[in-house]
Amino acid sequence: MTDRFEARFDRLILLVGRLNYMWTNTESLLIHLIAGLTGTSKDVAVIIFLTLNTTRARIDLVERLAKMEGRPARVRDPILEHTQRLAKLSGIRNKYNHCIYSFDPESGNPKTILMRIADRKTDIKLGREDTVDDNALLQIEAVVDQLSAANRDIWKLIRQLGFPV
Repeated sequence: MTDRFEARFDRLILLVGRLNYMWTNTESLLIHLIAGLTGTSKDVAVIIFLTLNTTRARIDLVERLAKMEGRPARVRDPILEHTQRLAKLSGIRNKYNHCIYSFDPESGNPKTILMRIADRKTDIKLGREDTVDDNALLQIEAVVDQLSAANRDIWKLIRQLGFPV
């Protein structure tokens, strides 16, 4: 029984590692979009990217640059499509990065405990717990696959638009 639990946990940790790798690799493509949209070099775009310390801030910047007056729809629309795609995928990544892990004493399944405070009107709620079952593992795998596809699609767009690589 313990071997099965360890195997499930090992699978979870490997998947979260892949998820983090794919996320970081794909989010870094925003650097090329920043460079192209601002007309700067990739080095300047790296400084801008690293100065913004959240994914949401980086996506917001790229979206705002894409929406600037005079930006052709052929540039704006595909960029917005990709940033919205990334924003949707960020939810799963955030869930597994901003938690601690424990084991359900009954089933042995890994559990996530969200490391966030939810402010309510008159109280707070801490540490929402979710069991990591087979469906959750399949969901992580699906997001990794979607990130891989998004990565290829964003690279294609960067090349099509002639943005700095």
